[in-house]
Parts: sequence; C-alpha cells; structure tokens
Amino acid sequence: MVRIRVLVVDDHRIFAESLAAALAAEPDVDVAAAGSGPAALRCLERAAAEGRRFDVALVDADLGGNMPGGRTAVPVQDTNADGLVDGISLVAGVRSAQPAVRTVVLAEKDDPRRAALALQAGASGWVAKDCSLSRLLTVIRGVLRDETHLPPALLTGVLRELTAARKHRTESERLVESLTPREREVLRCMVAGLGRKAVAERLYLSPHTVRTHMQNVLGKLGVHSTLAAVALARRAGVGPVDLTGDVVERGGQLA
Repeated sequence: MVRIRVLVVDDHRIFAESLAAALAAEPDVDVAAAGSGPAALRCLERAAAEGRRFDVALVDADLGGNMPGGRTAVPVQDTNADGLVDGISLVAGVRSAQPAVRTVVLAEKDDPRRAALALQAGASGWVAKDCSLSRLLTVIRGVLRDETHLPPALLTGVLRELTAARKHRTESERLVESLTPREREVLRCMVAGLGRKAVAERLYLSPHTVRTHMQNVLGKLGVHSTLAAVALARRAGVGPVDLTGDVVERGGQLA
C-alpha cells in the first residue's frame, strides 16, 4: 500500500490535533503537525533530509493571524517562536523549498481574492475547514494526481481575480520595459531592499546619480514611493538583485 504523508499546519491546537487524529485513522495516511510557518518549513526540510518527504501540506489560511502574544505549537512538532508566517506566504515558501510537496489551504470562509493569491503562490487547492473528512481526503488524493480543487461557489470569483491579476501583470511588465538597463538594475536593488548608499556602492555610482536613477524609475513606473515601485516590480516578475554574489555591474564611473 502506497502511504500518503500529510503535514497539518495550524496554530489552533485543538483543530490541528483533531484533524491530524482523523486523518491518521485512514489506513494509508501518515500525519504530522506543525503550529507555525517556520516550524512547518523545518519539519519539511528534516523529513526530506531523512528520505521521508511529505506529500501534502494542509495550511491554515489564517496562520499567524489574531494571535496576541506567543503561540503554543502543536506537540507533534516542536517550534521556536521565531517569527510569524501567514498561510499564503507559507504556501510560497513550501513551493520554493519543496516543490514536490502539494499544498492545500484550509479556510474558515470562502474568499475569491485570497484563494486566487493562494493559487498564484503555488497552492493546489482551497478547502473549507468545515468540509467533511471524505471531501478533504478526496482533495488530498486529487492534488497528488496534479488536480486543482476549488469549491464550485468560488470558481467564478477566482477566475475573475486571476484575469485581473494577469492584466495588472501585463501593464506592470510594459512599464518595466520602459526603463533603461541601468534603471532596471537600480529597480532590482530596490526590490532587494537596498538603500541609496548601498546601491551606489554596489553599482559604483555616486549617491547623487543613484538618486536620479531612482527618481526616473518612480516617474516611469507612475508611482510615488519605493514601496509602490517594488510592488509593481514584483507583479512584473522582477526579482531582487543577488546579494550573495559579486557586484552586479562594474561599468559606470563615479559621478
């Protein structure tokens, strides 16, 4: 019998324990649980290193939300209180770190916008927390066949959100293409969170020149702040400059 390894990620201890117990009663399902995003990523990493990789992660859509003070982790998975990770961010983190693991988001209520964001982040499904166990098992087995599962009532709204996001991405890409190569490099530095002085040192430019490039970037993108420019850049698929390697470009003279 092929066994399915499932990781439940939820910071509501009673719900996580109850769901894990219900799934563990299935003859072909092995279950573990994590009480936070960082704990989940550590659990996935450790399991992969030990050759017992998880197949599916069930992630609370509201992970890390409305939890004043510290949180208690689910006993099955120890966790250090090392930061909050919301559910959709965790989906993206799992996709990046463990692309073979399918993620399904468990939600208190249907939300087309958040469901669309979850799919864009790499989720294979969005399921109501109050669905039946048989429905959840159907979804788990379905995503392992590369199926995408959404409640029928969400489908139209999610398609609308994805269409709008694609339109915004196209417009963002057009604006980014209007930048010069140097301005795009400066934008990538901005996406990486570098300030004017750090950009100047990295690109061998004067702070004054960098300031001019940044002003040009904001003007051409039609935004008024670095945060807005970074958000637009990310929509256009512009990633941060690699901060671990050598200086990006040595051309250019101090002005």
